[in-house]
Amino acid sequence: MYKTILLASDGSDHSVRAAEHAIHIATCNENASLTILYVENHRDAKTNTLHNWNSPENFYVLDDKFAEIEEKAKKANIHYHVTTIYGEAGPAIVKYANNGDFDMVIVGSRGLNGFQEMVLGSVSHKVAKRVHCPVLIIK
Repeated sequence: MYKTILLASDGSDHSVRAAEHAIHIATCNENASLTILYVENHRDAKTNTLHNWNSPENFYVLDDKFAEIEEKAKKANIHYHVTTIYGEAGPAIVKYANNGDFDMVIVGSRGLNGFQEMVLGSVSHKVAKRVHCPVLIIK
Protein backbone atom coordinates (compact mmCIF):
# COMPACT_ATOMS: atom_id res chain seq x y z
CA MET A 1 0.00 0.00 0.00
CA TYR A 2 1.18 3.54 -0.67
CA LYS A 3 2.21 5.19 2.57
CA THR A 4 4.35 8.15 1.49
CA ILE A 5 2.96 10.04 -1.48
CA LEU A 6 4.58 12.96 -3.25
CA LEU A 7 2.25 15.30 -5.11
CA ALA A 8 4.07 17.65 -7.48
CA SER A 9 1.85 20.68 -7.85
CA ASP A 10 1.90 24.10 -9.44
CA GLY A 11 -1.54 25.23 -8.33
CA SER A 12 -3.02 24.79 -11.82
CA ASP A 13 -6.30 23.06 -12.63
CA HIS A 14 -4.33 19.97 -13.69
CA SER A 15 -2.55 19.81 -10.36
CA VAL A 16 -5.81 20.27 -8.45
CA ARG A 17 -7.19 17.20 -10.26
CA ALA A 18 -3.97 15.36 -9.43
CA ALA A 19 -4.39 16.44 -5.79
CA GLU A 20 -7.88 14.96 -5.68
CA HIS A 21 -6.47 11.59 -6.76
CA ALA A 22 -3.55 11.86 -4.35
CA ILE A 23 -5.90 12.62 -1.47
CA HIS A 24 -8.17 9.72 -2.43
CA ILE A 25 -5.21 7.33 -2.46
CA ALA A 26 -3.98 8.70 0.88
CA THR A 27 -7.39 8.12 2.48
CA CYS A 28 -7.08 4.41 1.67
CA ASN A 29 -4.30 4.05 4.23
CA GLU A 30 -4.72 5.66 7.66
CA ASN A 31 -0.92 5.84 8.01
CA ALA A 32 -0.39 7.61 4.70
CA SER A 33 1.24 11.01 4.43
CA LEU A 34 1.11 13.40 1.52
CA THR A 35 3.90 15.79 0.62
CA ILE A 36 2.70 18.61 -1.62
CA LEU A 37 5.72 19.84 -3.55
CA TYR A 38 5.89 23.13 -5.39
CA VAL A 39 8.90 23.92 -7.54
CA GLU A 40 9.44 27.59 -8.17
CA ASN A 41 12.04 28.53 -10.71
CA HIS A 42 14.35 31.39 -9.84
CA ARG A 43 13.00 33.63 -12.62
CA ASP A 44 9.42 33.37 -11.28
CA ALA A 45 10.58 33.86 -7.69
CA LYS A 46 12.43 37.02 -8.68
CA THR A 47 9.46 38.32 -10.69
CA ASN A 48 6.99 37.66 -7.85
CA THR A 49 9.27 39.40 -5.36
CA LEU A 50 9.86 42.44 -7.57
CA HIS A 51 6.19 42.84 -8.44
CA ASN A 52 4.89 42.35 -4.90
CA TRP A 53 7.62 43.81 -2.67
CA ASN A 54 5.44 46.64 -1.37
CA SER A 55 2.10 44.87 -1.37
CA PRO A 56 1.67 42.69 1.73
CA GLU A 57 -1.64 41.24 0.52
CA ASN A 58 -0.06 40.10 -2.78
CA PHE A 59 3.33 39.05 -1.45
CA TYR A 60 2.15 35.59 -0.49
CA VAL A 61 0.94 34.64 -3.97
CA LEU A 62 2.54 31.20 -3.60
CA ASP A 63 0.43 30.40 -0.53
CA ASP A 64 -2.74 31.13 -2.49
CA LYS A 65 -1.82 28.55 -5.12
CA PHE A 66 -2.12 25.79 -2.53
CA ALA A 67 -5.14 27.04 -0.63
CA GLU A 68 -7.59 24.86 -2.58
CA ILE A 69 -5.39 21.77 -2.40
CA GLU A 70 -4.70 22.25 1.32
CA GLU A 71 -8.41 22.72 2.00
CA LYS A 72 -9.17 19.42 0.25
CA ALA A 73 -6.46 17.65 2.27
CA LYS A 74 -7.79 19.10 5.53
CA LYS A 75 -11.35 18.04 4.67
CA ALA A 76 -10.13 14.51 3.97
CA ASN A 77 -8.36 14.51 7.36
CA ILE A 78 -5.06 13.22 6.00
CA HIS A 79 -1.55 13.97 7.19
CA TYR A 80 0.13 16.36 4.75
CA HIS A 81 2.69 19.11 4.49
CA VAL A 82 3.72 21.60 1.82
CA THR A 83 7.30 21.98 0.64
CA THR A 84 8.66 24.56 -1.77
CA ILE A 85 11.95 24.10 -3.60
CA TYR A 86 13.64 26.13 -6.30
CA GLY A 87 14.86 25.03 -9.70
CA GLU A 88 13.66 23.73 -13.04
CA ALA A 89 10.47 21.71 -12.41
CA GLY A 90 11.31 18.36 -14.03
CA PRO A 91 14.83 17.81 -12.65
CA ALA A 92 13.93 19.30 -9.26
CA ILE A 93 10.96 16.96 -8.79
CA VAL A 94 13.04 13.96 -9.86
CA LYS A 95 15.86 14.86 -7.46
CA TYR A 96 13.47 15.47 -4.55
CA ALA A 97 11.55 12.24 -5.20
CA ASN A 98 14.66 10.10 -5.58
CA ASN A 99 16.30 11.58 -2.48
CA GLY A 100 13.15 11.04 -0.44
CA ASP A 101 11.52 7.82 0.65
CA PHE A 102 8.36 7.99 -1.44
CA ASP A 103 6.17 5.07 -2.45
CA MET A 104 4.49 7.02 -5.24
CA VAL A 105 4.70 10.31 -7.12
CA ILE A 106 1.56 11.93 -8.52
CA VAL A 107 1.76 14.71 -11.07
CA GLY A 108 -0.74 16.44 -13.33
CA SER A 109 -0.36 16.48 -17.08
CA ARG A 110 -0.50 19.86 -18.72
CA GLY A 111 -1.87 18.38 -21.92
CA LEU A 112 0.79 19.36 -24.43
CA ASN A 113 0.07 18.22 -27.96
CA GLY A 114 2.43 15.74 -29.61
CA PHE A 115 4.56 18.38 -31.30
CA GLN A 116 4.89 20.53 -28.16
CA GLU A 117 5.87 17.50 -26.10
CA MET A 118 8.42 16.40 -28.71
CA VAL A 119 10.02 19.85 -28.85
CA LEU A 120 9.65 20.96 -25.24
CA GLY A 121 9.28 17.72 -23.33
CA SER A 122 6.74 17.61 -20.53
CA VAL A 123 7.48 17.73 -16.83
CA SER A 124 5.30 14.66 -16.24
CA HIS A 125 7.19 12.72 -18.92
CA LYS A 126 10.57 13.67 -17.42
CA VAL A 127 9.37 12.66 -13.96
CA ALA A 128 7.93 9.34 -15.14
CA LYS A 129 11.17 8.46 -16.94
CA ARG A 130 13.56 9.28 -14.11
CA VAL A 131 11.85 8.71 -10.76
CA HIS A 132 12.62 5.38 -9.08
CA CYS A 133 9.12 4.74 -7.71
CA PRO A 134 5.71 4.43 -9.40
CA VAL A 135 4.42 7.63 -11.03
CA LEU A 136 0.76 8.41 -11.59
CA ILE A 137 0.10 11.06 -14.24
CA ILE A 138 -3.36 12.64 -14.07
CA LYS A 139 -4.87 14.19 -17.20
